[in-house]
Amino acid sequence: MLEELLSKVHTAAPMELPALVDRCAAMIGVQRVVIYLVDLQQRHLMPLTPGLPPVLVSSPGAGLTYRTFDLRIEEAPGGGLVAWLPLVDGAERLGILEAAMESVDPARLRRCRMMASALSMAITSKRAYSDSFARRTRTESMDLPAELLRSLLPPRTIGSDRAISTAVLEPAYHIGGDAFDHALTRSTLHAALFDAMGHNLASGLTTTVAVAGCRNARRSGADLPHLVGTIDEALGAWLPDQYCTGVVAQLDLASGAFRWCNCGHPAPLLIRRRQVLHGALERPAQPPMGMPAQLVHAPRTAYETTLQPGDRVLFYTDGVTEARLEGGEEFGVERFTDSIIRAAAAGELAPEALRRIIHAVLDRQRDRLRDDATLLFIEWRPPRP
Repeated sequence: MLEELLSKVHTAAPMELPALVDRCAAMIGVQRVVIYLVDLQQRHLMPLTPGLPPVLVSSPGAGLTYRTFDLRIEEAPGGGLVAWLPLVDGAERLGILEAAMESVDPARLRRCRMMASALSMAITSKRAYSDSFARRTRTESMDLPAELLRSLLPPRTIGSDRAISTAVLEPAYHIGGDAFDHALTRSTLHAALFDAMGHNLASGLTTTVAVAGCRNARRSGADLPHLVGTIDEALGAWLPDQYCTGVVAQLDLASGAFRWCNCGHPAPLLIRRRQVLHGALERPAQPPMGMPAQLVHAPRTAYETTLQPGDRVLFYTDGVTEARLEGGEEFGVERFTDSIIRAAAAGELAPEALRRIIHAVLDRQRDRLRDDATLLFIEWRPPRP
């Protein structure tokens, strides 16, 4: 079964995957297999099989499997059993796999896990060029600035056994100038958050140049001050009337040394033992990236602290705290940190904690944001000695 799946999955068109999986499922005694991909806002699991309804991420069974990464087995309404398996590429949650069968045994479950693993790799490789997956996981139309920025973004979540980085952006279909970037090497987790001036296509172009400058310098081995300087020069040369704020950081995976440059942006929050340590990462302000930095003529400064195992660092844009509640009051830092503490107290994995935080922000104002709201979460989790 696995040999046939692997031999055909690479040449199959994206929307041919359900039929291919059905043929393979019959070989292992599974009656039905359905692939569900999570939508852009992580509220619904969207089936690739036509005619089936979406499933809420907040639901038991399928939704719980997505939220926890755990295999779940339930009795099917018409008899038999249903197994829900996570579709995961590295640390990124793609969706879930539904497998209906008469009975469960270890061999059958092992083959279902192998199928889910092969499908996760296929979905990841094909979605880079497939409009089919993009259309299926959108619940509304996307405007041009958002389309531009989302084409640039890395996977929502990356990680290893030592660290994880995960991010979300809202409003998902109408972002104008926010973006994030993260990458892993053997020794370092790199992360960055950007917030460009304005909320239009020019803002998106500004962020695009900033992300490209960040990646170019990072891949050349630049240290943080030089990396930010590269972004300053690129924006000053190509978009002199634009600028952006942001935080660029590096985490040493072995020691927990955390270095960052903050360029006119809200200070990151340090979360330790499920509590926010207020002011722990506040340092003297530096100008935004672009022309303001070039006018100051001061060298960029990188700050450093050492994280403890299990520490989380949360970057955010001011669109989160300046969001308006129904009565016109700002969401504010206090409500924001309360949402962080609640998510941390639930003991959830970092991607799920971040999903809960951004939904808490959105739900308090009925999904109406005045500005982009972006969150990026880093967790350091070195192996125990």
